[in-house]
Amino acid sequence: MEVLPSRVFMNGNSQAVRIPAEFRLSSDRVQISRTPEGDLLVHPCPSQRGQALMQALNGFDADFVDALEQQQAEKLPVQERDEL
Repeated sequence: MEVLPSRVFMNGNSQAVRIPAEFRLSSDRVQISRTPEGDLLVHPCPSQRGQALMQALNGFDADFVDALEQQQAEKLPVQERDEL
């Protein structure tokens, strides 16, 4: 595991940590937790993945949804399988 020194500074009334470029985050929000040993863990929050999913789902037209519903309503034949 790579370890780099960094600086802690005050930003207004909040304490901030400079994150080196090697550890740059692709998120603008993080979750911070403290381990029982007192170490801080920083986890990037997933970016609006639910919003991207909803946009993708809204891209399907009514014909596609109807065809999908019709396909699911059809009973599939029972599959013949060899015994174990």
